Amino acid sequence: MFAVLYRFKLQHGTESSFREAWRSATNAIREHYGTSGSRLHRVDDGHLLAYAVWPDRATWERAQSLPSVCAEAGTRMRACLAEPVTSTPLDIVDDLLYLAAAPETAP
Repeated sequence: MFAVLYRFKLQHGTESSFREAWRSATNAIREHYGTSGSRLHRVDDGHLLAYAVWPDRATWERAQSLPSVCAEAGTRMRACLAEPVTSTPLDIVDDLLYLAAAPETAP
């Protein structure tokens, strides 16, 4: 398993649009490359961070050189950015992250 941390600085007022496009892109990438998906986080400084889990580094590297599997969502995400995205590759050395069951929702 392999992970990547992405840091996004958005233009003011674009978070909702960015998050919608991010969800579309993440779902398309998950379906196409067999990733484990991603989590999007808000940092205290206002940036957004996404933690994405890939099957391995080779799959992630190959994806970087191929056409986008969701070009329209990528275009919408880039339109929201105030500065270029930074990415940090992460080799997982220990994994103690467990997924909790999703809370039940009322009808």
